[in-house]
Amino acid sequence: MQNLALALRRLRRSPVRPTLIAMPQALLLAFAQLGDPAFRAPLLKGIALAGLALAGLLWAAIAAAAWAAAGSAGWVGWLASAFGGLAGLFLAWWLFLPVAAGLSGLFVEDVARAVEARHYPGLPPARGASVLAQGSWGLWFGLKMLAVQVVLLPLMLVPGAGFVIALGVSALVLGRGLFEATAQLRLPLDQAAAARAARRWPVWGLGLGLALLSLVPFAGLLVPVLGTAASVHLLQRR
Repeated sequence: MQNLALALRRLRRSPVRPTLIAMPQALLLAFAQLGDPAFRAPLLKGIALAGLALAGLLWAAIAAAAWAAAGSAGWVGWLASAFGGLAGLFLAWWLFLPVAAGLSGLFVEDVARAVEARHYPGLPPARGASVLAQGSWGLWFGLKMLAVQVVLLPLMLVPGAGFVIALGVSALVLGRGLFEATAQLRLPLDQAAAARAARRWPVWGLGLGLALLSLVPFAGLLVPVLGTAASVHLLQRR
């Protein structure tokens, strides 16, 4: 624990990190702040909203599977219901990623303020894109990511390579959404997009790490908050 604390102190003092290790350090710093009292309110809000969203997706997917199997009898109906339930669970997880990206916009300012207060106290007051511009961009991006997730679903039928490709593309979109939504608190929309392009690989790595984290039971509820916090570090540490 002492070695971890020492490593975190060194990370906070160093403003510039090599590209290849920027994302793991940003995510590590985000994890380390989960116990911060200033982080507690947005963290609990994010977990609650993500939990409600995931529960709704699970209910809808399982109900749809049960409805589809209702006309079958005997073991055929049982198999159809069981397979539909498993497919529904996977579909709920797959569609949770765009939902998580959309939810982050509801408390991105609270999370960013807590991270900046602890790690970057010398920053000037945030004057980024207008609230209307951020809201419009967030709505458009959420719909875009949802469409991407739906389009990528057929790749799941391709064993191995299909899942890897779909996950990689999904991670690219997820990382971009979380980073740009966070950067827009301090930058106009075009500058936020340019900042994301300058950090292309760390942002993609962040999206991939969060997508993989969502595979862990209950850990996926942390994706919106951790993604926002790590995005603040990626923005400020270059």
